[in-house]
Amino acid sequence: MEELLKEVFTAHYRDVYTYLYSLSRDGPLSEDLASEVFLEAVRSISSFRGESDVKTWLFAIARRRWFAHLRRKKRQVETEALQDFLAGGEKPAEERIIRRELADRIRALLSQEPERTRGIVEMRLEGYSFYEIGRKYGVSENSARVIDFRAKAKIRGILKKEGFVDE
Repeated sequence: MEELLKEVFTAHYRDVYTYLYSLSRDGPLSEDLASEVFLEAVRSISSFRGESDVKTWLFAIARRRWFAHLRRKKRQVETEALQDFLAGGEKPAEERIIRRELADRIRALLSQEPERTRGIVEMRLEGYSFYEIGRKYGVSENSARVIDFRAKAKIRGILKKEGFVDE
């Protein structure tokens, strides 16, 4: 068992770290979270049913670790924002409302896309590789990239016209 765990770690650590780094843009944080991913994998190896690739399972754990980190960070940010609000600053509240409206608009625009396009974009946002996405939707890795790129470009264009983004 120990040998198998070493093999999984050796084979997938770099991918897990790279995925977490793409989310956080913080090397030390990515290393910490990647370590947590493999610790959780060791603890929950008995729950792995083999219905997906090991890498997919590790990425799911990584995604949960990332969201847990964001929840912890959000509580800290909300406390800081509350302090700003109490000091009389209204800008953080306005920014939160704008961000929430933008997120709602993006979800609405994405919901108008065909099911396959929507699924590809959502899987990409969840951290799946284009290879994994292509396998699921029966398209090549490059096709998955193109579909994702075009959908995001279309949504960005609409958001730009609506004044949500300045680019």
